[in-house]
Amino acid sequence: MTATFERPPVLFCDFDGTITLSDNIVAAMKHFNPPGWEPIVADIVALKKSVRQGVGEMFALFPSSMRQEVTDYILNTAGIRPGFPELLAWCKDNGVEFYVTSGGIDFFVYPLLAPFGIPADHIFCNGSDFEGERIRITWPHACDDQCDNDCGMCKTAVIRRFPQDRFTRILIGDSITDFAGAKLVDLVFSRSHLTERCRELGLPHIPFETFHDVVRHLSQGDWKR
Repeated sequence: MTATFERPPVLFCDFDGTITLSDNIVAAMKHFNPPGWEPIVADIVALKKSVRQGVGEMFALFPSSMRQEVTDYILNTAGIRPGFPELLAWCKDNGVEFYVTSGGIDFFVYPLLAPFGIPADHIFCNGSDFEGERIRITWPHACDDQCDNDCGMCKTAVIRRFPQDRFTRILIGDSITDFAGAKLVDLVFSRSHLTERCRELGLPHIPFETFHDVVRHLSQGDWKR
């Protein structure tokens, strides 16, 4: 499948499980195993709780004093998917805007991305507050008036900043936080559950394993004309 771009492309890339090799929130929960986290995840997957509510509840299981311990664990175990620097280089060489749209939290998203030189205003993620007894997640990029999914970090709100009639909107992702955005964009590079959902809904998508795959397909696209 060769992608054809008649409008300038803009890329929206998920973080956990996409840029990183694993879902860092789930990995941290499994490692530290705070009592009560598993039912919260089950409720999110079953759509009984919104992502915002569930993520907030999970991090509230941690005392604020564990900030560094949780951060260190994620930074030491996350792993970056192969080809990510090459994708950023391709975007730079071709004048393509690249945005990180992450349901993750600032205290580990920014440190993990720091080596790659992505401008701060091109990284959208949730915030954090360690002033209280428990970790509190903040939501600087909540849903706009066109989304009622209670996303926490609303990827569709970010995508809508780039009108469809002016841009070829491309999403790269893997899971539940990418489902709504996949319905809006022109093309999806998908992994895991997102591939299954795109197949179910008949959405244009290209499954990938590494970012080398994404670069190869983008390089074949006729987006420059």
